Amino acid sequence: MTHEATALAPPTTSPKTAPAPAPRSPRTRGGGRHGSRWTPWLYLAPALLVLAALLLYPIYQLGLISFLEYTQAQVSGGEPTTFKGLGNYRTLFADAQFWQVLLATVVFAAACVVTTLAVGCALAVLLTRIRALPRLALMLAALGAWATPAVTGSTVWVFLFDPDYGPVNRLLGLGDFSWTYGRFSAFALVLFEVVWCSFPFVMVTVYAGIRAIPSEVLEAASLDGASQWRIWRSVIAPMLRPILIVVTIQSIIWDFKVFTQIYVMTAGGGIAGQNLVLNVYAYQKAFASSQYSLGSAIGVVMLLILLTVTLVYLRLMRRQGEEL
Repeated sequence: MTHEATALAPPTTSPKTAPAPAPRSPRTRGGGRHGSRWTPWLYLAPALLVLAALLLYPIYQLGLISFLEYTQAQVSGGEPTTFKGLGNYRTLFADAQFWQVLLATVVFAAACVVTTLAVGCALAVLLTRIRALPRLALMLAALGAWATPAVTGSTVWVFLFDPDYGPVNRLLGLGDFSWTYGRFSAFALVLFEVVWCSFPFVMVTVYAGIRAIPSEVLEAASLDGASQWRIWRSVIAPMLRPILIVVTIQSIIWDFKVFTQIYVMTAGGGIAGQNLVLNVYAYQKAFASSQYSLGSAIGVVMLLILLTVTLVYLRLMRRQGEEL
């Protein structure tokens, strides 16, 4: 009788109403919850070590020489090396030519960046509207320009615009006009070559970003009557903002430190140095004039400028990540 009553009695706790066990916090092998914070750094550690070995010591030597009296006499051991502190920087900042070269570098780099982005983005949009075979031909031609060494590309462009044997002057009817004689024409010629070898990176990157945009979004904008320019400005460009930030910052870094194109196409900086940029100016100070300390000081100034641009890039990327 007791066993039957016990069997017929309802259970005190229903399986459906039983409290579920509390979820456990995720843990990793490397030290619990905070282990995942160091996981990306562990993957980046080999590359960071290689970069540190290749960059830290040269940067240290660059900064050290910029604080010393270091000319050909010190290199040959004829005179002892003396510490000048900020003397090289005072000499550099007091030189009017330095500020002229810095302004020319900034303007030239800005023109190269704007033109490269315009050409690259326009061709990226074109790639989305042409058929497979023309698209493949354009991609191969662009990648061929991108893969061409800077010295080779600069030499070819100098030949194309040569006043005596170049075909461009004949086609344009310019006669014996010398592109490298005038300051602005020489800068324009170098700009053409820099854009020619730089736009493929922008084109391929932006094209990949456009292909990643859902087609339904573009079709909806087209059905609403938006023009192609309005679709690019209001739909595509906002969605490509992270990619556009990346290609813009990288283009600024590349174009700001242009050396080979200027040096080859203007024969070391143009007539009377009218086409100097900071990299060529530093080379002339360090190796042509044997003022290695002044050349190092120019290198440090360039390093600080590019470091500032990189920090702005990282800040923009972080802010973009927070918005997403």
